Amino acid sequence: MKILLTGARIIDPSQKIDAVMDIMIADGKICQTGLDLLKSAKSKDAAKIKIMELGGMVLTPGLIDMHTHLREPGQEYKETISSGAQAAVAGGFTSIACMPNTDPINDNRSITEFMKRKAVEASLANVYPIGAISKDSAGHHLTEFWDLKEAGAVALSDDGKPVMDAALMRHALEYAYSLGLPVISHCEDTNLSAGGQMNEGYYSTILGLRGIPSISEEAMVARDILLAEFTKTHVHIAHVSTKGSVRLIREAKKRGLKITAETAPHYFTLTDETLQTYNTRLKVNPPLRSAADVTAIKEGLADGTLDAIVTDHAPHARTDKELEFEYASNGISGLETSLSLSLRLVREGVLSLPELIAKMSINPAQILRLPKGTLEAGADADITVIDPQLPWIVDVKTFYSKGKNSPFHGWEMQGKAVLTIVGGEIKYAGPSLNI
Repeated sequence: MKILLTGARIIDPSQKIDAVMDIMIADGKICQTGLDLLKSAKSKDAAKIKIMELGGMVLTPGLIDMHTHLREPGQEYKETISSGAQAAVAGGFTSIACMPNTDPINDNRSITEFMKRKAVEASLANVYPIGAISKDSAGHHLTEFWDLKEAGAVALSDDGKPVMDAALMRHALEYAYSLGLPVISHCEDTNLSAGGQMNEGYYSTILGLRGIPSISEEAMVARDILLAEFTKTHVHIAHVSTKGSVRLIREAKKRGLKITAETAPHYFTLTDETLQTYNTRLKVNPPLRSAADVTAIKEGLADGTLDAIVTDHAPHARTDKELEFEYASNGISGLETSLSLSLRLVREGVLSLPELIAKMSINPAQILRLPKGTLEAGADADITVIDPQLPWIVDVKTFYSKGKNSPFHGWEMQGKAVLTIVGGEIKYAGPSLNI
């Protein structure tokens, strides 16, 4: 059966479309976009067409989160591929790429293939594994990049652990580039950040918590920019959090280097001041930074220095978070709040809505070289429908994710994904949408 979505404001940055139009889906693909398709559909065999009225809604290419942690295999008590994919579609994401810091690490073909099988069994969002750069993410020996790619890995990263050995990182960039695989760098000098629990500054001093200086991120950003320049390859900088990192990336782009970068909602929404409550739900790595850093992150998003917005979804069980601050795990469960937090940037005038959608769809697709992020005829029918005015209150008890570790519990939000279609099939429909 065909599906006709009518009456929505369609925003497709890949085609520079921003207009109220209709879109027809057939056999899992986008088959037509245009005006008055409803009239044409009614004149044909309407019984074979499911018509969905979406007046007042915003329809976009399926959102893509290129930085998640799904925990399976090995830590299924925190998250499974199925529960993570369910959280993804509830958050409006049709595709997610998952980092390799599972247990065991996704550093070989068998684990990548296992993750792909689990994603197919879940039959929710598209799940793209990211393979480890080094064996066991230990930073000593490269993994078999070709094997990982052939098994289905779309990128390489040791996220959660930086590649401290510059020579190893150089070889990783050169090898990955020859295979067309992006390298995603977790930029952290562990000699500078060792033992740190929050951003180094005024609040770490008054709270008596050991600080993580901004230079621990910026020194590695600078190193990887220089390596990318030397090797003439591409590097993607993960979860940018500091003013200095934004400046370095901006300057590198002006010099024409192959640098892309991302940030996450907590880095443009929260500051280290909020840690005065010692709330472990606010403990992340890199840590929440200063108000000046938050301003710089927003500026980096506005001027295109930062290409993508990701969730860095890091679900944990209560046993990982309800501890003394020093011992609690880092991470926020972010798939189900990311879009709503990002829409605040539009209301603040930081980004236009098409600019925001680009950073959450076509830009991640291009960085990862995925055939996604567009509503072109013939493309997979991966679609997100957003109600930009819908008010709702974050309640972690209703999360589809097993991870309830969100600092946004109780926050009043505006705007939410109400319909998520993957491959032409409805995978999530919010209660506010009558279908």
